Amino acid sequence: MTDHSEREGLRERKKRLTRHTLRMAALSLVAERGLDAVTAEDVAAAADVSPRTFFNYFASKEEALVGNDPALVAFLRESLVARPAHEEPLVALRAAFLAYADGVRFDREMWRLRLLVIERNPSLLPALMGATAELERVLAEAVAERIGAPPTDPYPALVVAAATSAVRTATRHWGAGDSGPDLVEVIVDVFDALGRGLTPPT
Repeated sequence: MTDHSEREGLRERKKRLTRHTLRMAALSLVAERGLDAVTAEDVAAAADVSPRTFFNYFASKEEALVGNDPALVAFLRESLVARPAHEEPLVALRAAFLAYADGVRFDREMWRLRLLVIERNPSLLPALMGATAELERVLAEAVAERIGAPPTDPYPALVVAAATSAVRTATRHWGAGDSGPDLVEVIVDVFDALGRGLTPPT
């Protein structure tokens, strides 16, 4: 059982590394050449894998650039579900995002490139919005399960939208410079602001 678990863990780590390598290659190439001048085959070549391998991970170059990481979505959902039942949803969401940021330590260079690529290529916005909507749907379903909300209740979607907006703001602020506070600190700050009802800091 242990050997199987170790092999499974190694496979998952290799998959995460390959996904990250492909994403970094896509971001670097598009930042350098522009979106229209880069193909999926170019990304595969830059990552030293076959086009078939690329398409095992991503359906398109747009997904490689701004799509969700399935491991991130699964981790956030599992972390949210595992939080104590008495916690307010926003507190549980904050803990889930902090656990991911603290455990994985977001790649600052990747996020800097991502922000740059999105800024220079607004045609990516529909794909980005689709990825965001999918993440929010998964998390809203988990929140609804936690509080027993009916499908017609807008609260789960609202609290998740507030949380993901806070994390986007934190990531954008953190990724804009070469140094400065750790991402965990920035996420704490933005959720503290939400908790205060967005009143200005004194």
